[in-house]
Amino acid sequence: MMSNGLLDEVDLRILQHLLEDASLSHKQIGELVHMTGQAVGARVRKLQDAGVIEGYTVRWNPDKLGLAVDALITVFMKSGGAHASFHSFVRQREQVAETLRVSGEGCYWMRVRVRSQEELNAFLDELTQFGNYKLSLSIGRVK
Repeated sequence: MMSNGLLDEVDLRILQHLLEDASLSHKQIGELVHMTGQAVGARVRKLQDAGVIEGYTVRWNPDKLGLAVDALITVFMKSGGAHASFHSFVRQREQVAETLRVSGEGCYWMRVRVRSQEELNAFLDELTQFGNYKLSLSIGRVK
């Protein structure tokens, strides 16, 4: 399956189908790549064992749960020693959907989903203990 850490064409096609719809059964993927479901299952297990597939996720609609405000925040840390406490803060806040450490502008990029502007303001007030921020609001998803 993998020689020198590379995936073959069939592995890549299986992976692409899973990326498009992780709920597909091995049998359904097998029909798409002209293999048995059992053979696809074996390849998927090998991809998991190799760390290529780390897990599965669900696409969801946050608006249906009342999470209408989708904020993208660039965080500028005020102190190099604040990173550990910032990481703890991020892990404890359910509003934080994603946080990336970045180079370039800012130290971190965050995606925060909240119910209202008031909830966002309260979150931002807490965030200022770590430094400054730049806020952008999402107005629509392209991809």
